[in-house]
Amino acid sequence: MKCKALFLDFYGTLVHEDDDILPVIYEQIRAKAATACSAKEIGSYWWKAFSDRFRSSYGDKFLSQREIGIQSLAETLAHFDSSCTVEELISLQFEHWVRPGIYEDTLQFLQTLDGIPVYILSNIDTADIRAAIAYHGIQAAGILTSEDVRSYKPRPELFVEALTRYNLQASEVIHIGDSAVSDVGGAQGLGIRTVWLNRSNKSLPEGIVPDFICRNLHEVYSLIIGDAMT
Repeated sequence: MKCKALFLDFYGTLVHEDDDILPVIYEQIRAKAATACSAKEIGSYWWKAFSDRFRSSYGDKFLSQREIGIQSLAETLAHFDSSCTVEELISLQFEHWVRPGIYEDTLQFLQTLDGIPVYILSNIDTADIRAAIAYHGIQAAGILTSEDVRSYKPRPELFVEALTRYNLQASEVIHIGDSAVSDVGGAQGLGIRTVWLNRSNKSLPEGIVPDFICRNLHEVYSLIIGDAMT
């Protein structure tokens, strides 16, 4: 499959999402909550509070991921009447963002792309992704974040800016990401071919049809280069 460049998501694609740290936060909230609740209920409430802010965050209403995280966590603590403080809990998540675990196939994939430039497009804050990239020694031809365009995937602004800034046409690019909605849906809305990286055997949301589906970056490499990684 020929392409002139790759667009890559970051968290959940090259490095781990914060799924490991979030249950720790949920349990701390539950342990100090005056309202009887489960960790699952806490996670669901926080995710909804986060998502509501996330979807409305663009242009003049844009909030950084850190701002959204703080606001949505504060709402969650108030809802469950938990005596935890936002600062002590959110610091655990922020620490993960700058020092996430890296998938075992990431560095080899990036190092063996045979000259195809890689541009990272992330919904995270600029300072956090730059810290994480430096922490793991990841090399990329360019990095664009939601803060650069004051908008989050799946909205088009991040993809449009990447195409414009790097002088690329949608037909020349493949976007790879783990989010069926943000990555696949967002990129396909502009005519960009997509690879859904389904590392954890998730189900596709109704109406989302990736151009390709891979379980890991070894399969992505074989798809793009046509020769399995060794």
